Amino acid sequence: MSALFVFALFAVTLISLSVFYLFFYRNWRRQRELDQPFPTPWRALLHENVPLYQRLAPEQQKRLEQHVQLFLAEKEYYGCDGFEVDDRVRVTIAGHACLLILARPFSDYDEVRSILVYPDVYRVQASESDGLVVREDEQIRAGEASSRGQVVLAWSECEDDARHPNEPHNVVLHEFAHQLDYLDGTADGAPPLSGQQAEQWLHTMTEAYEHLRRSLRHHHQSWLDPYGATQPAEFFAVLTEAFYQQPAHLKDTQPAVYAVLCDFYRIDPMIAFCSKSD
Repeated sequence: MSALFVFALFAVTLISLSVFYLFFYRNWRRQRELDQPFPTPWRALLHENVPLYQRLAPEQQKRLEQHVQLFLAEKEYYGCDGFEVDDRVRVTIAGHACLLILARPFSDYDEVRSILVYPDVYRVQASESDGLVVREDEQIRAGEASSRGQVVLAWSECEDDARHPNEPHNVVLHEFAHQLDYLDGTADGAPPLSGQQAEQWLHTMTEAYEHLRRSLRHHHQSWLDPYGATQPAEFFAVLTEAFYQQPAHLKDTQPAVYAVLCDFYRIDPMIAFCSKSD
């Protein structure tokens, strides 16, 4: 038996096992998880710490619960700096993260593997370059995301954001928007799109991004977080926060942006998150 034949046999076997895992075993495992009842204490935590959950219609609440159930079954949480991760932390983060895929497939988060949670904002050493000089700088952060499937969050910020669902900032929404941006391999402000949807996104987002940058250069105030003007990836993440937290204002001020976000997230927050008491 030649070495080439053995290598080819090994490659075919590996591909077959990968296909089996991706299309059969993983789906079977997920269905088995969803066959279990959603824990009542988790539902209480969603009511308490994910305010938008309360505004959803019952069938959408059920869908969010299913995504949360899979998220908690598959993603690893790690406490940093002595922080203890309990169900309140896990469900709060999962609930907000899964709002972004409420109308999208759970597979959008297949590459997310771990969530690191600090008790408060944390310090990191970051390198910055102007093309000639590389400078080491210490930064204070509330969260970050990486293409390796890791999300880092400061719990104090997550907790504060959960108490203020109509404010412009939500660190969980922000960092998990980056994870969706990474679906095509790079965080460039454009998640994987094709055809007319991609063309509309490029035209609308480029125009809106440049408008924000021009406004800030001329010292005009912007209701949108200026951090969105630093790069297209941050623009997308900041817009995602506004889309879920302040949809009416985003729709009034930037209807074209609102429309392409509705198209991507497959949901209209003005309808989906309409309070039941309204």
